[in-house]
Amino acid sequence: MNKRSSLYKHHRFPPEIIQYVVWLYHRFNLSSRDIEDLMAERGIQISYESIRLWCIKFGPKYARRLRRRYNGYGDTFFVDEVFVKIQGRQHYLWRAIDQDGDVVDVFLQHRRDGRAAKRFFKRLLRASGNEPRRIVTDKLRSYGVAHRELIPDTIHDTAQYANNRAELSHQSTRVRERGMRRFKSTRQAQRFLSTHAAVYNLFNLGRHLMSAQHYRVFRARSLPLGYNAPLRLGNVRRPHESSIHRK
Repeated sequence: MNKRSSLYKHHRFPPEIIQYVVWLYHRFNLSSRDIEDLMAERGIQISYESIRLWCIKFGPKYARRLRRRYNGYGDTFFVDEVFVKIQGRQHYLWRAIDQDGDVVDVFLQHRRDGRAAKRFFKRLLRASGNEPRRIVTDKLRSYGVAHRELIPDTIHDTAQYANNRAELSHQSTRVRERGMRRFKSTRQAQRFLSTHAAVYNLFNLGRHLMSAQHYRVFRARSLPLGYNAPLRLGNVRRPHESSIHRK
């Protein structure tokens, strides 16, 4: 048994359908019930609970696969943090993007002091594989502590409005947070945001920098979840199709 078949063992639906469903959930602002209706319109009966469990099980695995295939980040990181309330308690969502808008890392923490900043910077260095040439942050003093102790040779820019790019990158998180009616736990939020960031990078193609023909080619390679061709559900054999109509 190869690794692919062992991953989907005991699942009666084909891997193509599972991949497509998980991709839909993390790519678009859709709930599990919305995806259930979309699949039913295509003649595939899947419960919203199965979709939720597939996203929990396969989402992080797909995200790790996408990160391994990623070509690398730029040499400038924009770092910012926002408030996120989970179960009535305030948390801080740390996010870093490069100059191309790709998400380097997202990390949810209880604090935003110097210790939390150093913890996030260590994650950034592991994710990127090398030190950035320049980091851009706001004037929060915690960033200065992490910069002096971990990457003192990197240029630290705290100019006004220089970090607007990182602040605007939180918009997609806020949209999904409203669609999900707030995150239910820190574990659920971290799992979803990490997978969402990997899928977001897959479609951050720089549309304004290429022709429509090249954009369509690159987009086709990203459907779904980085496979070589878009999924055609009409060619996928539905599980137990003959037994569904059996009286």
